[in-house]
Parts: sequence; C-alpha cells; structure tokens
Amino acid sequence: VFRCVECHKNALELHRDYSNGILKITICESCLKPVDKYIEYDPVIILIDAILCKTQAFRHILFNTSLNIHWKLCVFCLLCEAYLRWSVLHQGSEQSSDPADIVRYTKEWDFYGMFGLAALGKAEAPQALRLCIVRLLGVGAPWPDPRELLRALLLSCYGKVLLIPAVIWEHDYSPLCLGLIKLFVLTSNSQAIRVVLNSSRRLSLMAVCAGLLSETCMALAFQKLLQNLPADLPTFW
Repeated sequence: VFRCVECHKNALELHRDYSNGILKITICESCLKPVDKYIEYDPVIILIDAILCKTQAFRHILFNTSLNIHWKLCVFCLLCEAYLRWSVLHQGSEQSSDPADIVRYTKEWDFYGMFGLAALGKAEAPQALRLCIVRLLGVGAPWPDPRELLRALLLSCYGKVLLIPAVIWEHDYSPLCLGLIKLFVLTSNSQAIRVVLNSSRRLSLMAVCAGLLSETCMALAFQKLLQNLPADLPTFW
C-alpha cells in the first residue's frame, strides 16, 4: 500500500502501465492530485526537497520507496557521534605515536566506550518518543509501529553526513557548525515523525524534544555511573 504525498491517504498504485510502454500517474481519489509526483523527478530534486524538509518529499521516501540504507546510516551516525564525544574528552591532550604508549591504547578504548554510549542513547530515544507520542495523542491511541518509526528516524539523520567536513576541516567556529548540524537533524527528525504519524507540527516537535531529553539524560547518567566506580575496578572510561 502506497501513500499520497499530498493528503497522506492510502493508494493501491503509483502509476498504471498501459500497453506499448505507456505509463499514467495515478490520481488520488481524495485530493484529486497525483499520488506521487516524485516518481517522475530526478533523485537530485528529491534530495533537495528533502533537505528543505518538504512533507511531500518525506512521504515519497518513507512510504513509496524501498530505500533500505537506514542501518548503514545508523552505524555511520554512531561513529560520528562517538568521534565527537571522544574528541571532546581528549581535547588538549598530547598525541603520541609510540606503539608501546599505554595512554594511546586507553584513548582507543575510550572511543569504543563512546560508541557504546552513543548506541545506548540512540536505543533509548525511540522508546521515549513512542511513550511521549501515545501520551500526547491520548491513552486509548494506538502505539506507533516501531519499525516504521525507527526507519523514519534513522533515515532523517542523513544530515549527520555534514559532520565529516566539519571534523576534517576543523576551525575556530566548529562548535557553531556542529550546533547548526544538530539543529538540522532534529528538524528532519521532527518532520519525519510528523509524516509517519500524520500529526501536527507541535506534536512532532514535542516528541523530538522528549527523545533528545531522554537520550541526553541516559548519556549523562551512564557517564556519572562510570565516574563513580571504585578506582580498583577495571574500566576503559
């Protein structure tokens, strides 16, 4: 089942294939507009509309395509977040190229720890989102499909690709760039939730804020727990 990119209604097909290779775009019975105009568009135009956070482009990507790169994108995002946290943790420390330097190996294990911490935060955020959405919609509201919601959230994190140039060409205003990238990703997450649930903008913004708060609290609590461990216990953080 497909979705109309204009009114979010279900549709059985995006186009009808007639004889002699003639294709005709299906017209939505509800809004009387093409079900999915993007099937005739170039992928670059679709990407530009997605960057502009257009609702129609998000509906096309999430409902009318079989794009299955969200797990690869998830691993990439976790690596970027782990590197950012690791760089903040060791900012200003001296670099050593000695293979026998134990501090060097400690820093390497710190990166793995930051990766696990980022993964833990990402695993907690969708659950907080679902709880917040159900609370806002009402007690009797159905639970959102977890696979659909997770896929939408992961695909809407494509803005973290911009972390690569921000990290490689580090400069004095890198914190500003990272903050703008974070804001763009949260905006895309909000639009993805709005499209999946067909809800208001206020609900999607509140859900994203709840997920971000949950992720941040989980990360801070885990870091504090590790810092309070006895010194004689083996730990990499």
